[in-house]
Amino acid sequence: MTGKNTIKTELGEIVISKEVIALLAGMAAVECYGIVGMASGRLRDGIAELLKRENISRGIKAHTEGDRLVIELNVIVGYGTKISEVGQNVVEKVRYVVENLTGLKVNEVKINVQGVRVV
Repeated sequence: MTGKNTIKTELGEIVISKEVIALLAGMAAVECYGIVGMASGRLRDGIAELLKRENISRGIKAHTEGDRLVIELNVIVGYGTKISEVGQNVVEKVRYVVENLTGLKVNEVKINVQGVRVV
């Protein structure tokens, strides 16, 4: 990997957009037990906005820091779940899915819990 979400091969260069990485990460995250959905990252009147499936990537930032791929997710967890375990499961699942589907190395996955909802 040469940075900027680019993979060089003998036939040319593959560039994967940050939006695709964010979409893959979001789809992987919402499949995890304990996740109600993605949050927009902004609080409205002290309450996190739950995003619908078509806007799932709005709650995710994927960026590179040098050769490091960093993914930051804003999530809403279900009431009664152990937040630390849910967060660890999301980190592992997102890293696994993004690395296996894109071939890029994920160096860090950050989870921001924006709210708790009764499901």
